[in-house]
Amino acid sequence: MYRRSTPGRRTALSALGALITTVLIATVQPAGAAPAPVGPAQGDTVGRGTMSRAFGQAASEFGVPRDLLVAVGYGETHLDGHNGEPSQANGYGVMHLVSNPSSRTLERAAELTGEPRAELREDTAANIRGGAAVLRSYADGLGLDAAERRSVNAWYPVVARYGGATDPATARLYADTVYTFLAEGISAPVAGGERVTVRPRAVAPERGSYATAGTREGRAALSPDYPPAAWVPANAANYSAGRSASISTVVVHVTQGSYAGTISWFQNPSSKVSAHYVVRSSDGAITQMVRDSDTAYHARSANSSSLGIEHEGFIADPSWFTDAMYRSSAALTKYLCERYGIPKDRAHVVGHAEVPGNDHTDPGPNWNWTYYMQLVGGSSGGGGVQLDFASYSTLRSGSTGAQVTAAQTLLNQQGYDAGTADGVFGSRTTSAVSAFQSARGLTADGVIGSRTWTALLSAGAQTVVREGSSGAAVQRLQRALTAALGRTVSIDGQFGSGTAQAVRDYQSSRGLTADGIVGAGTWTALQAGR
Repeated sequence: MYRRSTPGRRTALSALGALITTVLIATVQPAGAAPAPVGPAQGDTVGRGTMSRAFGQAASEFGVPRDLLVAVGYGETHLDGHNGEPSQANGYGVMHLVSNPSSRTLERAAELTGEPRAELREDTAANIRGGAAVLRSYADGLGLDAAERRSVNAWYPVVARYGGATDPATARLYADTVYTFLAEGISAPVAGGERVTVRPRAVAPERGSYATAGTREGRAALSPDYPPAAWVPANAANYSAGRSASISTVVVHVTQGSYAGTISWFQNPSSKVSAHYVVRSSDGAITQMVRDSDTAYHARSANSSSLGIEHEGFIADPSWFTDAMYRSSAALTKYLCERYGIPKDRAHVVGHAEVPGNDHTDPGPNWNWTYYMQLVGGSSGGGGVQLDFASYSTLRSGSTGAQVTAAQTLLNQQGYDAGTADGVFGSRTTSAVSAFQSARGLTADGVIGSRTWTALLSAGAQTVVREGSSGAAVQRLQRALTAALGRTVSIDGQFGSGTAQAVRDYQSSRGLTADGIVGAGTWTALQAGR
């Protein structure tokens, strides 16, 4: 789900954005190998043709530049409508049409297009048409004539308004994001194997009243606690001054929305929610919003003893989790751990889903914990939890011991709430196992046998490994092969001849090309529990 709650419930995050203190320089397709797989948006359909056609038709109907329309949608959602499920701002679809007390673009789109709200929420073509209609209505309200509407540069204040931020600096940052996408170009895979593209172009946005917002006069101050970050304080209603416990944990969150939208929401006194830091997807820029010494409202039971870091993006879409984001966030976490004496392990650097008393799933299965903890410079193995065994036993309700602890740790890391990793296989662990099995297409019986172990142990980034490779991905592979083949494969992180033979044996027995190289096909089979 895309909703979350804090202290009682966490609600709306507004639209996309990118807070920096000068003109944003973003990278739509980040350089370097992404540590998590980036694939097409899943599950969204365009009921009236392809997504590219929907953008073209909506742009033509409402006189909105097609590339600008795509750039707005890409900035909001990476063109993923999330199966009609709402964001934290109660926003829907590729164009993030919002229905909450402070923004009613969904209702405005329904009024302008005659489309039922359900269609605007769930049908991608209708949603794109609704976004175009809202943009055109804002253009008309600002007095753009036909000639101006043909120039993408004249739409800047329209785009700034579409973002929904009331703070001019945040609104500018939202619009700067869109114009950076226009300048850099877009090549986005979407459902059905289609790719939506925007060619790079020179842009000279006419910022008007936003020209000085976020520049020297309105530039964010530097963070008082982490020098590389900007400082934009949350509203005082959204956190408590001081702490009732010492800092002992770092909590990793995913915003289910955008960078500028998150910042804007934490500034809204009605939200009653905040985090200490927010990290941008495109380049890893960080904004601090609550002092380390104060209590942000981000993780219920852990608020008083933790530091919260929000990461721009959506749990279900790994394209947001860029290498720049991982590296920047990990540097922050390392700094915080060293400053406050927090152990750099998975018992003290945790996901929101792992905090007791929470009902959230972030950062979810697409977050690459192994890579992240390597960057932090700590342990990726669950805070001292043993994951390596010569064989993996069948576990069920009533089982106890180290392998139960390992399974609970892995389930929690991947967003399935198994409760405290205490080595006791109870009803909560059974429910988490069943949910994991259902998601992997396995029989949802709540029993961890060889197939479930294989899927559980192999989960993560599909990094290509072969003889001569080493590292955490090889360890994951060796664990999974031990479970899948029912024989011991040395778990040392070194892809030697023994591991290569085990890979070939697995590939041959599963009808795969037995080349000893573990690429997407072999990882996919392992992660499906084959």
